[in-house]
Amino acid sequence: MEIILGNDTYFDGDGINARGVLEYVKTTGQLPKTTATNSERFKEYFSKYQSEGYKIIHFNISSKASAMHGNAKIAAEELGGDIFVVDSKALSSGQGLEIMKTCDLIKEGKTYAEICEYLKTLPDRVQTSFVVDTLEFLHKGGRCSLAAMIGAKMLKLHPYLAMTDGQLKPKKKYAGNLKKCLSTYIRDLAAEYTSYDKTRCFVTHSPSEREYVDYVIGLVKELFDFDVILESEAGSTVTSHCGENTIGLLFITE
Repeated sequence: MEIILGNDTYFDGDGINARGVLEYVKTTGQLPKTTATNSERFKEYFSKYQSEGYKIIHFNISSKASAMHGNAKIAAEELGGDIFVVDSKALSSGQGLEIMKTCDLIKEGKTYAEICEYLKTLPDRVQTSFVVDTLEFLHKGGRCSLAAMIGAKMLKLHPYLAMTDGQLKPKKKYAGNLKKCLSTYIRDLAAEYTSYDKTRCFVTHSPSEREYVDYVIGLVKELFDFDVILESEAGSTVTSHCGENTIGLLFITE
């Protein structure tokens, strides 16, 4: 995705990262703008791999969060051939889980057709959620009112946001210091999701204090039974909308 900082445009991860986004906001008081990659750039990207003889499976941020998926589908239809465009219905490492699961299936020897069929239902089983420390970035992006932001700050409220049918929506509001709220969040997930794919999970966060990240990882080890816990720092796009100290646990449900 394109990240626009004032008059400068970058591609997420190329010339700009999450920490650069936070520094920009602190310096200017303005929120970066983000824009979806257009279909022509997707065609250029897909064509390179088609020319090398590859069949393509491409994952996008949720179609209800961005025009990326629609633009990729336009490019795939115009190019033709084996290009399967997946609406991840997720954000951030939610897509990563789907990509890594696809890699598992390739290693197991599944065919392209079998994998594409499996991926028609996988996005509905990915649990993507986060706890947000501050509503400042959501307010700057027009996603919550000034009154809501001020009220949350006064009452020490931390929203629990979850992907529901491809849209990020408030699920709960926790009150208290961030560490206490993160504890309640992980315990709520453990109580709600007792059946899940134990292969791996992601603890994904925007630039955050190490104490909070380590605390969440410790709770996940205690309350879940994942073979691997992967830590990932969110990119510029997610950080642009959620701000620092946003932390989530993401995994595939059964």
